[in-house]
Amino acid sequence: MGSVHNAAKVIAALHRGEKRLVFCDSRALVEELGQKLRALDVTTFLSHASLSVDERRRAEEAFAQERDCVIVATSTLELGIDVGDLDRVIQINAPRSVAAFLQRIGRTGRRPGSNRNCLFLALDGDGLLHAAGLLKLWSEGWVEAVVPPPEPRHIVAQQVLALSLQQHRVGDQLWPEEWNGLAPFDKSADVIVGHLVEQGYLDSDSGMLFIGPEAELRFGRRHFMDMLAVFTAPPQFTVLSGRTEIGRTDPALLTAKVQGPRLLLLAGRSWRVTYIDWKRHRCFVEPAEGGGRALWMTGATAQGLSYRMVRAMRDVLLGADPPVALTTRAMTRLAALRDDATAAVHPGGPVVVRDKDGEVRWWTWAGFRANATLIATLEDLADPTQRYDDAGIRLRPDLDRQMWRAATEDATERICLPDVSEKALAGLKFSTALPRRLATATLAARLADVEAAAAVLREPVRFAYL
Repeated sequence: MGSVHNAAKVIAALHRGEKRLVFCDSRALVEELGQKLRALDVTTFLSHASLSVDERRRAEEAFAQERDCVIVATSTLELGIDVGDLDRVIQINAPRSVAAFLQRIGRTGRRPGSNRNCLFLALDGDGLLHAAGLLKLWSEGWVEAVVPPPEPRHIVAQQVLALSLQQHRVGDQLWPEEWNGLAPFDKSADVIVGHLVEQGYLDSDSGMLFIGPEAELRFGRRHFMDMLAVFTAPPQFTVLSGRTEIGRTDPALLTAKVQGPRLLLLAGRSWRVTYIDWKRHRCFVEPAEGGGRALWMTGATAQGLSYRMVRAMRDVLLGADPPVALTTRAMTRLAALRDDATAAVHPGGPVVVRDKDGEVRWWTWAGFRANATLIATLEDLADPTQRYDDAGIRLRPDLDRQMWRAATEDATERICLPDVSEKALAGLKFSTALPRRLATATLAARLADVEAAAAVLREPVRFAYL
């Protein structure tokens, strides 16, 4: 455990002469770790979604041909791409799901006589606790179910528009037949089609639907390419060294105030910005000695951890050990985490804690989506301005037991979906092609975990004072 620099030193020292695949769960961490490994004279390659296709291909081909080397990657190398026989998988902190861990450890042990293996390197206490909780679930044989995102109304809008573009015209009563009446592409979507016509995304004439002027305006660029992709990504600038594309960077790095030259970190190397073409979203660079920064803004909707994952982390704090070998340092840190969490966890259920400063927190250990649902349901008790959290909810400072009982006695019967911010709504592609209430309901359903929230509300709560 420790800094990224310490993780690089451990990776450089361990398993020399072997091929090691290191997973990180952010592009910025991939870049930082890759740069530090190269500074330690480790043959290092990088792979993540913001590197150019050619850059990734060169790295993956070189890695496949090398022997004593490391490739640092995000989930881009979780499955599919063949990078040759691997000796080791190393995970920095922990992936969000058991399913992702199984994919990653499955990259090893493919040669006869070899074993599957994965080394976790936790950078901090939170990373250690997450890894321990994940490995506890894995040891129990539990893995996340494959569940499609609920209520894909925006995909209905996209598909009806794409069908009209493909066939040039489609009957306003016959379009459900293209999906054999399969929900949600059935007559229940008439309200969405009506909205598309009303807002000019579709034109209607003599019982036929056609692509309308609003669809051409919003999605018509590059031969309607914007209509064909069902997700949206934050804007990025293409980074070029001469005519060679290196990858893409976040515009925030190009607009932030800096002292001296503007330096980027990309493909594990530092670059000095020489020219920015704001109109064409291009950034020209030349090699620099060091000091570059990497940054990519995350999407508008944070994901957080699941109910089962966070409950497993709570079990670890209550004394459950994952059935894997832990270093002495990890065991010492885990013991310290348990000591620090004595007020926040109890084997009997959630705890409401008032600290010495008067702040009241409900330690639900329910996960991001369940806590978002609970905040919406108990809006009279919870601070609605707080950021959603995996483990706890901040409550009003004047809370007492009587107020708690009055607010929660029938809460399981009136669970509410979380509020949706304007930023999150803007991040849902094709949300403008839906009636606003349906776009909001779609996002709210995806942000909620009603079942887990109800389970938490049924648990007895203990009150504690620090």
